[in-house]
Amino acid sequence: MDKLTVKIMSHSCKMADITDEGVSLVEDIYKRRQPLPTMDAIYFIQPSRENIIMFLTDMAGKAPLYRKAFVFFSSPISRELVVEIKKDPRVLPRLGALREMNLEYFAIDSQGFITNNERALEELFGDEENSRKSVACLNVMATRIATVFASLREFPSVRFRAAKSLDATTVTTLRDLIPTKLAAGVWDCLMKYKKTIPNFPQTETCELLIIDRSIDQIAPVIHEWTYDAMCHDLLNMEGNKYVHEVPGKSGGLPEKKEVLLEDHDPIWLELRHAHIADASERLHEKMTGFISKNKAAQIQHGSRSSGDMSTRDLQKMVQALPQYSEQMDKLSLHVELAGNINRIIRESGLRDLGQLEQDLVFGDATMKDVIKFLSTKEDTTRENKLRLLMILAAVYPEKFDGEKGLNLMKIARLTDEDMNVVNNLRMLGGQPDTKKRSTGAFGLKFEIHKKKRAARKERPGEEEKWQLSQFYPIIEELIEKLTRNQLSKEDYPCLNDPSATFRGSPFAGTVHQNPHSMRSRRTPTWARPRGSDDGYSSDSVLRHASSDSRKTGSQIFVFIIGGATRSELRVCHKLTRRLHREIILGSTSLDDPAQFISKLKMLTTHELTLDDIQI
Repeated sequence: MDKLTVKIMSHSCKMADITDEGVSLVEDIYKRRQPLPTMDAIYFIQPSRENIIMFLTDMAGKAPLYRKAFVFFSSPISRELVVEIKKDPRVLPRLGALREMNLEYFAIDSQGFITNNERALEELFGDEENSRKSVACLNVMATRIATVFASLREFPSVRFRAAKSLDATTVTTLRDLIPTKLAAGVWDCLMKYKKTIPNFPQTETCELLIIDRSIDQIAPVIHEWTYDAMCHDLLNMEGNKYVHEVPGKSGGLPEKKEVLLEDHDPIWLELRHAHIADASERLHEKMTGFISKNKAAQIQHGSRSSGDMSTRDLQKMVQALPQYSEQMDKLSLHVELAGNINRIIRESGLRDLGQLEQDLVFGDATMKDVIKFLSTKEDTTRENKLRLLMILAAVYPEKFDGEKGLNLMKIARLTDEDMNVVNNLRMLGGQPDTKKRSTGAFGLKFEIHKKKRAARKERPGEEEKWQLSQFYPIIEELIEKLTRNQLSKEDYPCLNDPSATFRGSPFAGTVHQNPHSMRSRRTPTWARPRGSDDGYSSDSVLRHASSDSRKTGSQIFVFIIGGATRSELRVCHKLTRRLHREIILGSTSLDDPAQFISKLKMLTTHELTLDDIQI
């Protein structure tokens, strides 16, 4: 394999899964390898010129490295490279297979994948418009998205966010056309698949909606209060890897142990989408349940009722038992994780900040509340203050014009670099509109005469049990509208719909007109019923994984250019259960808030000039 295909495989399976299939050795194509002339080799590689040269070096000549080569490409190979392979007469008889496998995406979840375009934000939305870079980035993205449909044998109808043209005099920028261009790229790949892949569907079997990060600039930075999101936001994790201390063998010093938080862990699967308060409660119940079933534990425990003991005490006690098992190991890990999260929430006063964030988004707080918070809570971390101001900028863009923005930064004691991050949200929101100040640089429309402004609307029928769980990402509304066939055909045209005038004028479309607010509020209240289908009752994943209920409708794929959030992935699980249709989220990357902010810093910060605009 090459570097990319190694990553693809490691996202899809474990080493043991490969060896179980009779593979005795896995090697990097670019490392020096020992000749094994009595063995066959499987190549799973990208169809690049460098890889073909390496392969031909292996298999040409008098003494090939392997007996026979079975070659599988991760995406379609060019005709020139096939000719290159075929013109070597010594290689042909040594070929056992030469096929396009079409598997060039990373599965991050049972309902999520990424194309691994980590620099998509910078390459597509940066103000140093480099068309060569952006075309290359979109081409890789389109090829990889198309391999998802090739590997699943699905043919989607393709919808995309149309360029926002406010009126005939408004010029459309290149970055406003990114979803349009990606949709066209994916479509080109799918047309080739229709001709070349056996049994590939000839008519639509599912739906694909292509959007970009500009549709929701709040979701990547607001605090999301689910167990999964809090682990990645507050703890020093490397991807899904967490390092913790476990008791040393035979009473020695504690040892460091690496664990992966992933689908193989049933407790993680059950709790990951639960609110942190709910997850903590359930872990306490599991711990007390373990003790009540275990006689040795009860003797050690004495007469105190387990309700009087903290989860941490219970954990220590169980660790001292001789029957300390793998199951207990897992439970103990999660008790530690949840304990660390709750400690950080307490010590950094996150609850107050979280409440202010939600109030801002739902129109229950104003600029004054933010200034009061910044003036009184001076020990708030720099990153949290920056995230708060980014949310403020998404709701009240005009508050950051000129001096106003600088004054806010002074009150928050933030640096020029931080100010650039807030300004760079403009890159995502589209061009500043000088005629209509109310739209600001963020492309949101508001009724300017209203003192309080909301970026979400009330959602009837959403019962809240947990405080701070009202926020929801915009894609939740988009997916619901898509399933009800209420998604605007002008704002989200369809490429393969006979009524779409794509060939004539692909860029027609108006700005998404929302009457005053971009999101709706759900009744605020801190815990919620177990059986609710809201994605917080997270045994839902286990429940729906085996059920056929989600097969009643065709699949919906949503692809976000510029990085997706954990809240958006959670919403796809939640809506799969509610709508009885499998929702699959794709993106260029999966970003936690710190990563998103780092990527925003990479966007340069000059104001838009005429050079940016394609006329």
